[in-house]
Amino acid sequence: MRKRDLDTVLNTSHLSNLTGLTPDSPSEDIFTGDLNCILQPEVTQGPYYVDGELIRKSAVEVQEGVPLYLDVQVLDVSTCDPVANAYLDFWHCNSTGVYSGVVANGNGDSTDLTNINATFLRAVQATEDDGVAYFETTFPGHYTGRTPHIHVLATLNATVLPNNTLDGGHISHVGQVFFDQSLITAVKELSPYSTNTQELTLNSDDWILSEEAASMDPVVKYTLLGDTLADGVIAWITIGINSSADYNVSSASTWTENGGIAN
Repeated sequence: MRKRDLDTVLNTSHLSNLTGLTPDSPSEDIFTGDLNCILQPEVTQGPYYVDGELIRKSAVEVQEGVPLYLDVQVLDVSTCDPVANAYLDFWHCNSTGVYSGVVANGNGDSTDLTNINATFLRAVQATEDDGVAYFETTFPGHYTGRTPHIHVLATLNATVLPNNTLDGGHISHVGQVFFDQSLITAVKELSPYSTNTQELTLNSDDWILSEEAASMDPVVKYTLLGDTLADGVIAWITIGINSSADYNVSSASTWTENGGIAN
């Protein structure tokens, strides 16, 4: 697959013509055609990464928003084979631009100290033999300076602890995935997204999207689950990683069974 550039990505509609997909559709019905075996650039983990999150499929908890069912396929760019048993950390802000697990200026109400213990819209899932991990969440909101996005971090050779969290392994990828501007605009019209008063940054002005789009397409393909957007979105993307890479990543806080601890 040829390399991409920002203009190409922005001018491509990622709305799929696949029909009949449901949250239970097998990955072979979703990932059709040629594999996109291109390395996704490594980008910042951002200021709101929390380590120690629970392994779970659904990250929604009590958050309101457009349901989002996301399949992420991971390929090793050295072989173009699926990477099985890679643990994907997945996190994003809620409909009004707030991340759980971190108390900081610019992240919602910084006087709400209980947010350090919150875990909404964060999850960890292992890829299956086909390299696919599946998440249930809500469509991400936005905050000042960034277009809506989802963070994805891949850990290989980790051990699952009795409390359903990870230990050890090495981080082989840190990236972000994005959405068509037209889809973002439509979601923004719906409640509770419409109550978000922070300025919306367009895809064309997001520097991390631009950085990733220089070599691959970081925007998910998608289709609507029902007759209206409020019924939900099914989305998918293939990410190429270097499975032998080992990156050092710092976290803003750590989740424990007794709550969050700021780092």
